[in-house]
Amino acid sequence: MSKMTLYGIWLSGPTYKAGLALSLMGQAFAYKHVDLRAGAHKQPEYLAVNRYGQVPALVDGDLKLCQSGSILLYLADKFGKMGGKTAEEKARVREWLFWEFDRLAPNVYRPRAIKRGFMKAEDNVLQLYTGLANDALKVLDASLAKSSFLVGNEATIADVAVYGDVAYAEEGAIDLAPYANVKAWMGRVEKLPGFKKYADLLPQQDAA
Repeated sequence: MSKMTLYGIWLSGPTYKAGLALSLMGQAFAYKHVDLRAGAHKQPEYLAVNRYGQVPALVDGDLKLCQSGSILLYLADKFGKMGGKTAEEKARVREWLFWEFDRLAPNVYRPRAIKRGFMKAEDNVLQLYTGLANDALKVLDASLAKSSFLVGNEATIADVAVYGDVAYAEEGAIDLAPYANVKAWMGRVEKLPGFKKYADLLPQQDAA
């Protein structure tokens, strides 16, 4: 069986989520670096893989998938891992995926992009995003006061998706110190077999 191929760039949080899920599920994958700064994501060759012109994309045989949440759900279903055990758990996993995409990801990734110089914004815009990120982190912290992981007592792709946002918070000058439950949960995620931080997981060039 040929390996799946992940397309992305090592700085991308959504690419990291897909790569981290593959790593935690013990799945080797080929990796194609997409140079966003050079506009590679807007070229016809890449648009044939990801019609939205974004990263990540996952190619599995004839299947071409985009959007990190969809990729995570596909991987959980394909390998029977980290998707939740019961119908309710599966629904809760999806609930967290939709929540993090709406409430957490944009409000962490945008301050990070501003701080790293990828995006320009006035200070009041930065403060708006940071405030919304903190609102989301309060919700997350309260939930993690009640359980070790987001759904059930084992890590799921919900944890992968949310970790793939929170891991970048400090690069956006979002202080995680007030969120003791989030910090403890991050430690649990980081101890999972196959876990790697984004700089260690994603190559900065193509990799077989």
